[in-house]
Amino acid sequence: MSNPAVPPRSLAEALRARDDDSLAALLRARPDLITPVPTDLTQLATRAGTRASVVRALERLDLFALRTAEALAVAADPAPYAELERLLTGDAGDPAVSAALPRSLGTLREQALVWGDDDRLRLVRTARELLAPSPQHPSPTGLGPTVQEATAGMSPGRVQEIVTAAGLGSTHDAVSAVASLTALFTNRKRMSALLADLPEESRAVLSRLVWGPPYGQVTSEPAAHLRRLLDLGLLVPTAPGTVVLPREVALHLRGGRAHREVEPLPPAVEPAATHRPQVVDATAAGQAYTALATVEELLKDWDEGGPAVLRAGGLSVRDLKRTAVALDVSEPVAAFWVELAYAAGLLASDGEADERYAATPAHDEWLEQPPARRWARLAEAWLTATRTSGLVGGRDTKDRTLSALGPGLDRGAAPEVRHRVLTLLAGLPEGASPSAGSVLARLRWERPQRREEDLRSRLAEWTLKEAELLGVTGRGALSGHGRALLGATAPRTRDAVSRGPGDERHGQTPPGTAAPKTPDAVSQGPGDKLPVHHRPAPAAEPLSPAEQATASAAAARLLAPLLPEPLDHVLLQADLTAVAPGPLRRPLAEVLDVLADVESKGGATVYRFTPGSVRRALDAGQSASDLHAFLAAHSRTPVPQPLTYLIDDVARRHGHLRVGAASSYVRCDDDALLNEILADKRAAGLRLRRLAPTVLAAQADPASLLEGLRAMGFAPAAESAEGDVLITRAHAHRTPPRSAPEPVPDGPPVPDATLLAAAIRAVRAGDLASTTPRKQGDRPPLSTGELPRTGAAETLATMQAAVLTGEALWIGYVNAEGAASQRVIAPVRVEGGFVTAYDHTADEVRTYPLHRITGVAELAGD
Repeated sequence: MSNPAVPPRSLAEALRARDDDSLAALLRARPDLITPVPTDLTQLATRAGTRASVVRALERLDLFALRTAEALAVAADPAPYAELERLLTGDAGDPAVSAALPRSLGTLREQALVWGDDDRLRLVRTARELLAPSPQHPSPTGLGPTVQEATAGMSPGRVQEIVTAAGLGSTHDAVSAVASLTALFTNRKRMSALLADLPEESRAVLSRLVWGPPYGQVTSEPAAHLRRLLDLGLLVPTAPGTVVLPREVALHLRGGRAHREVEPLPPAVEPAATHRPQVVDATAAGQAYTALATVEELLKDWDEGGPAVLRAGGLSVRDLKRTAVALDVSEPVAAFWVELAYAAGLLASDGEADERYAATPAHDEWLEQPPARRWARLAEAWLTATRTSGLVGGRDTKDRTLSALGPGLDRGAAPEVRHRVLTLLAGLPEGASPSAGSVLARLRWERPQRREEDLRSRLAEWTLKEAELLGVTGRGALSGHGRALLGATAPRTRDAVSRGPGDERHGQTPPGTAAPKTPDAVSQGPGDKLPVHHRPAPAAEPLSPAEQATASAAAARLLAPLLPEPLDHVLLQADLTAVAPGPLRRPLAEVLDVLADVESKGGATVYRFTPGSVRRALDAGQSASDLHAFLAAHSRTPVPQPLTYLIDDVARRHGHLRVGAASSYVRCDDDALLNEILADKRAAGLRLRRLAPTVLAAQADPASLLEGLRAMGFAPAAESAEGDVLITRAHAHRTPPRSAPEPVPDGPPVPDATLLAAAIRAVRAGDLASTTPRKQGDRPPLSTGELPRTGAAETLATMQAAVLTGEALWIGYVNAEGAASQRVIAPVRVEGGFVTAYDHTADEVRTYPLHRITGVAELAGD
């Protein structure tokens, strides 16, 4: 460890001074630094300063932390804390900014973007290069280069002219002249006097450039008011026809502020409406039941084999439209249900030559589970999936259409955004639904968008809609089972709207004070008060798979009592319809789906009996007596006479005609009926001819012949080659066993506590080996990270001597995978080509093959 009394001279030294908890916080916030585990703290510091890692870290800062880093980028290097505070608060000061600055600076230090003591704050070089002003990359602050940077290419004579015009004494060199000019521009009193003497047109030009961009265009013969600014150095030419406003001048005009708006505190998530929690839970439960019914209907529609898979993968636009019509939803909503079933592992492609989508074997297992458990599986799949149905119909980077179930729909940020949106909803009083605008504003503050595509905002909008479709929310408010899905902890009282990590607006009960027994009121704005409820606190971060499984089970237990109980009866009516006043038990629903057609859906489902639907049941192997018994057993009303007559009439004619394979044929004991068929003009397309008094032959195949005769009003039955009636049953097509698609993470996963502890131990060990003083002897000193090199004989002799003296040695070692490392060991025994030693870096006794040791050196001290 470094001496804490000595200021660190580099980021590596600053990291070396940290304790293990601080290093763990760094690696947790920036998991890319641990992949792979660095050999020592110097390598960790180097990796923390690479462009890719710094860009990722900056993109994950909240708005105020990013504003703090941007202010440091335009401050002196190093900068004292007071200068940074002035850049953020301005000359007038801002108590809210001053109070929030230690937190944001602590975040930057924790993530190794800033190092050094308060009197010497340093932004890592890569972050300064990304955030500092330059002609190629304008600063987010809108500030331009300093006077020194802007005049770097200017002739010394021209610099002296500017100094003289500003009323300053001439100097002997350009460096002192620029320093004198800088001192003028940073002196508030003298600068105010200088600007007061300018004409109004000149001050108007400065006001247009003050908040950026700082660059402007001038002609080769500028007007008098522009010439005055150029003569005083208030505008500096950078290229022919281009001028820039120096940073010191802009800061004076801004009142010392680096930003127009700082926003030190996150915006509140404002409730738009409030409902009773019981109403929210009931509404969400009803939508959860609808979600289950929709997914079941989708998979039943694809039970015998769904749409074909496109050559490039995914579902065609035409098939998506057909699915939307079948589910009676819009195409974007149909894409959501299709993707949800795919994410849950309930459907996949079958992998056949003529590849099609179909239900998986997991779908059959899913159907056997209780409804609440089935919903929990869908909700868990949605919460953790990276596939994003909202992108369907858009274009990828190669301008190709993104299709449902196709490639290109994974967005690594989706699970984190979904969890964060639901967590914000959980922070509101129970029953309160937020306005979408306030949720989006909060997310933009937490992760200010730095890319052209505002993906996080779109993900948040889709999350709010999808949560309502799935029944996680009801009337826009988070439900009780939705709260459990997030992994709620012990109940607590909240006296204010949650505003996120680090926010000091959370209401807290003073120590030793009992929590109030009656709900308090929370002020959300003028005249807006909402009741506070005792409720569980959601987890701040997405849960691990094991934790999520536990949370999903808890959500299922809360949802189960709210779902309607399946019924075992229907209400038969005289108009050949049956009304199901609620969800039906599976055996009843399956038989009724064959025996009748669904006419309307909703709170009650209406089925209609038709000759075609009855014939469908008879084709499936049911007899008329079976159908009569089934209806009588499951109807709470008497079976109407018209329905009885319909079944008997269709059954009487069913199978009177027999169709088999010759090409195909029709046989019937009633030759008069065959004469009727031959005389019918609609039979011309079947090309029938009589072979015998009771047999007609056709040129059409049996299936076409069956359809043709049924279209003519007859009720033929198919028969086998042995003359038996064929019973046609739906063939359920299933894919081979398929696993649900794996989420595509947005960067390296956050390491768990075990991995963090092991990584920190390894880094500390490597750092000990690389920084331990050692004797150099006659050899030149080794560079940082370089392994010692000695011959085999010298290595063996040094090892044997260390066994006798008990001294520690510094060795270079290459393992079986070719990875090199440095170690500090105390040899105990050398024999058989191996050395057994106490490894100080690993804090254990290990055995090393001598041929894998690159070299050895003695340590300078204990």
